[in-house]
Amino acid sequence: MRFLIRILINALAVWVAGLLLPGIAVTESGTAVTGNPTVDLVLAYLFIGLIFGLVNALIRPVVKLLSLPLTVLTLGLFTIIINAGMLMLTSWLSSYTPVELVVDSFFWTGVLASIVISLVSLVAGSLTGTRR
Repeated sequence: MRFLIRILINALAVWVAGLLLPGIAVTESGTAVTGNPTVDLVLAYLFIGLIFGLVNALIRPVVKLLSLPLTVLTLGLFTIIINAGMLMLTSWLSSYTPVELVVDSFFWTGVLASIVISLVSLVAGSLTGTRR
């Protein structure tokens, strides 16, 4: 149940980042799932939230452990770069699916989007009690 809530929070965070930053978009191929564009868009964001959740659950801990000296050296600021890298990895993985997360650039769009996603996830996780 907790993982499903995290998927919803990730989908919400990516959606908010897409609203605030013009370089973030979720695109889908021409095949409609339900025929209703709104429902298809919600399902697309949930699918991206699933991919992002899996990347954060499986790959992020390993990357954080390997980059621990650099994170300590930068007083934790390197975590923003790690989050941007996880977002870019999600974008790359989703490019092989019918629903794709498009991020214009790693440095500006990716870093700013990772900050927005982190803040939205922090607030939503605190409200739902699923914050790690």
